[in-house]
Amino acid sequence: MPRRQTARRSKKPQCKAREAFEKVSAATAEATDLIKSSFSTAVKGVQDYNTKVMEFIETNTKETADFVQKLSRVKSPSEFIELSAGHSRRQFETPTGQTRELAALVQKVTLANVEPFKTGP
Repeated sequence: MPRRQTARRSKKPQCKAREAFEKVSAATAEATDLIKSSFSTAVKGVQDYNTKVMEFIETNTKETADFVQKLSRVKSPSEFIELSAGHSRRQFETPTGQTRELAALVQKVTLANVEPFKTGP
């Protein structure tokens, strides 16, 4: 009889250890899935950000080339001042708008990156 009780008692810790191991394994798998999802979202966000920056560079380069071309056809000082004033205004407004767009994109990516951690896999 004492042998049976000892066998039962030794199985109980084994079951608890097995359950704990299974819980840890499940939690580890879940955390791995969350990290993978977060990483994929971050990579996509960086790609989108880089694409947007390249788009802005192209826009700004075209704008500058257009300004230089118009500048080469200026015939009077007043035309030069008018052209320069318009270009200066656009040079101020354009980066401001582009910065807003980039900030909105970063916020969107950040929120999307954090979402899996809030809701789980």
